[in-house]
Amino acid sequence: MTQEQLRLHEVRTALLDLLAEVGTVTATEAAGRLGYSSGLCSFHLRQLARHGYVEEAPHEGGRARPWRLRQQHSAEATDASMKDDGFEARARALEDESWQQWLAGRDRAPAAWRRDEAFSAISYLTPEEMSRVAETIRRALAPYRDREHRPLARPEGALPVALVARLFPLLPHAEPDGDEG
Repeated sequence: MTQEQLRLHEVRTALLDLLAEVGTVTATEAAGRLGYSSGLCSFHLRQLARHGYVEEAPHEGGRARPWRLRQQHSAEATDASMKDDGFEARARALEDESWQQWLAGRDRAPAAWRRDEAFSAISYLTPEEMSRVAETIRRALAPYRDREHRPLARPEGALPVALVARLFPLLPHAEPDGDEG
């Protein structure tokens, strides 16, 4: 995955997560919450709208342009959008591909970079707690976001690092139909 692909995924995912959390947001509000520029947030909100993920929220004129997650009108539409082989599926596939490339090539990395900090955990959370954990992770990463656009802010020896967090409920396994035997 290129740095640009990582960045596109990061910005758009952060915007979608923010909209899921707060409902509606302008590019300026998103920039303030996420630590990106309002121009960058505006661009990515328009791209998400172009691909059907977000839409303009009703508003009363003025320059403010609030956005919201695209309204689904039925459970079928929601199911179809979740099965769509769109942005989310492509982003996850790129993450997985980058991880496999890392595993295959880490023995060629400089000695100081040959380890990773991958971990996983299972916690019992409510939906609200899961959102708070995600926000805590975003806040922890916020001080490092400007380094992509400001190379002079990068400490010596800094390299791009993929930061992937997936928080999702573990659904119970479905019981098999029919008799076993």
